[in-house]
Amino acid sequence: MADPQNTWGDPAASRQPGVRLAVTPNRPRSSYFDSPLPRLLAHRGLATGATENTLGALRAAVDAGATYIELDVHASSDGEAIVAHDADLTRLVGRPDTIAGLTAKQLAELDLGDGSGFATLGEVLTALPEARINIDVKAAAAAAPAAQAILGADAIGRVLVTSFSGRRRRSAVRRLSGVATSASAGGFLVALVAAKLGMRPLVKFALRDVDAVQVPVRAAGLTVASARVVQSIHAAGVEVHIWTVNDPLQMASLLDLGVDGIVTDRIDIALGLVENRSR
Repeated sequence: MADPQNTWGDPAASRQPGVRLAVTPNRPRSSYFDSPLPRLLAHRGLATGATENTLGALRAAVDAGATYIELDVHASSDGEAIVAHDADLTRLVGRPDTIAGLTAKQLAELDLGDGSGFATLGEVLTALPEARINIDVKAAAAAAPAAQAILGADAIGRVLVTSFSGRRRRSAVRRLSGVATSASAGGFLVALVAAKLGMRPLVKFALRDVDAVQVPVRAAGLTVASARVVQSIHAAGVEVHIWTVNDPLQMASLLDLGVDGIVTDRIDIALGLVENRSR
């Protein structure tokens, strides 16, 4: 992967591929961010030959060259953090059961279509010790088990913990001193409106306890991926990661805009794009 210079903040520089201006983070920086920009996050792994969020898909992403992996966690009935996006098994297994209604062992014994079952977060952290893991806490009951798994794997420095819900995010983060985290929906929307209005002090205040925003191109009817918004968030010492982007032309456009990370289902395509841009 290319090693672009940190050159955030200059509008002209932000339009040049791989160029950003140095920024002072608004809080101590986790080693999660030690890898060079841009950050390419494999959304639920690489599910071209394995089921999403399974250990097989996550390993496939690492084998393809991914440094960063994005996954989701729920809690099993016996209090394990289970790597899964949906609360129930309808989409993946065709059953009405819920993650919360089954034990970790029962979930591991299910066939998700490629011979594998649901993995625990602890298993993933152990199996992929070099990967940096972006963890989306999908249920309130998963906050404590996720934190326990991270502590058990001594992985605070290589994970980012987030959630759409501010309460869920804080519940996990407060158990993990120094862990990287990204904004929940409420805090980000305040920052987005403030950025649109040119109110940079309010942007910084709204994002004071996070390291990144991980958001779609548009949120609440407003465009996130604009020079004004990206520069305002950078001025607050916070990174901008955009999801979920699979089209290489859109990836290139976002990188030219100065975004720091792209969350994608096709990490193989994203890695190839960045490699070609660095030549």
